Amino acid sequence: MYDIVIIGGGPAGLTAATYARRAGKSVLVLEKNAFGGQITWSPKVENFPGTLSISGTELADKLLEQAMEQGAEVELEEVTGVRDEGAVKTVLTESGAVYQGRALIIAAGARPRPLGVPREQELAGSGVCYCAVCDGAFYKNKPVAVAGGGNSALQDALLLSNSCSKVTLIHRRDSFRGEARLAEALAARDNVEFVLSAKITALEGDQELTGIQVLQGEQTRHIPVEGLFIAVGHQPDNGAFAPLLDLDEAGYAAAGENCRTKTPGVFVAGDCRSKSVRQLTTAAADGAVAALAACDYLDSL
Repeated sequence: MYDIVIIGGGPAGLTAATYARRAGKSVLVLEKNAFGGQITWSPKVENFPGTLSISGTELADKLLEQAMEQGAEVELEEVTGVRDEGAVKTVLTESGAVYQGRALIIAAGARPRPLGVPREQELAGSGVCYCAVCDGAFYKNKPVAVAGGGNSALQDALLLSNSCSKVTLIHRRDSFRGEARLAEALAARDNVEFVLSAKITALEGDQELTGIQVLQGEQTRHIPVEGLFIAVGHQPDNGAFAPLLDLDEAGYAAAGENCRTKTPGVFVAGDCRSKSVRQLTTAAADGAVAALAACDYLDSL
């Protein structure tokens, strides 16, 4: 029996583990894939406070090392469900192992929705990107493309157009789903091109992305780019915890800045929480808030 079980070993979960251990609570972190979460896809991180430049993998290793140095236990396990038994939360896993905690922090994250084009995963971090705020600066004065038609895609294109030599915005429909003012702002920029009613069919380049193939009508275009920013939404991993949470229409956990859920003793942190900004710093902040809230809950019992 642990004081706190944390589901998810990304920046939110590992920060929560560090804070909870410093408060003297026993902690178990369960992660299904690789500790560090999405940040491990980033070849270089330059927007984390106090760190000029670091690879995503190295930052993940440091977060994990810090949590374990404080005494947190970690296991690679995929969680399949949670039972709320009042004073005890029972966590079920794919391997059949069962873990129990007096409090639970869900930091399961959200993953970018893939475009579904061949070699997308192979070139992730080598030209294929999912976060313009995180990686846009690496493509200064270079040609890039953005895939998507919602607000996120339009905002990414605007941001990139400030520094990239050219931005090609590709959308499968003939009009954008995002706000008209964003589309109008993009249309006014000389280095932005719209390619509508089109889809990306292939990625070019061996080790690094050098271009994309786009099918527009019956015509295939070759567009040379060094970066492709995919902005077609995210998928939160909250399905297994739905009975414990209020989920919004997109599947994110509806919880405020205090990270508390409708279930006593259950907290959420990081990208799986409904919020407007999803960055390393906000994930770490959520982890700290959720851990301290969980400690307050335990101390009140």
